[in-house]
Amino acid sequence: VQLQASGGGLVQAGGSLRLSCAASGSRSRSGINSRAWFRQAPGKEREFVARIISNGSTNYADSVKGRFTISRDIRQNTVYLHMNNLKPEDTAIYYCNVHTVWSVEYWGQGTQVTVSS
Repeated sequence: VQLQASGGGLVQAGGSLRLSCAASGSRSRSGINSRAWFRQAPGKEREFVARIISNGSTNYADSVKGRFTISRDIRQNTVYLHMNNLKPEDTAIYYCNVHTVWSVEYWGQGTQVTVSS
């Protein structure tokens, strides 16, 4: 499974961005348990942001609830992260993730999000 993340950029506090994660490869449409977004800020560990499970249910980190929304386009095999009311503390490299039913994980290359105050 190959993951291509895009959509990052520089935005002012209070602004919005939409990240995309396109999946490809021979196993990208089968055996997928969940798709998720994580982020890593400078000097910090990678942390969970949002997840969408195969049945469509979602969950979010407390820090982004009410501001971020994860969604998917099954036909395009793409997952999105809609980020609203961005804060400087949202500044990080955002990584998309696929978790399979065989407990194998795949990661995208990351996309930088910078929120200025």
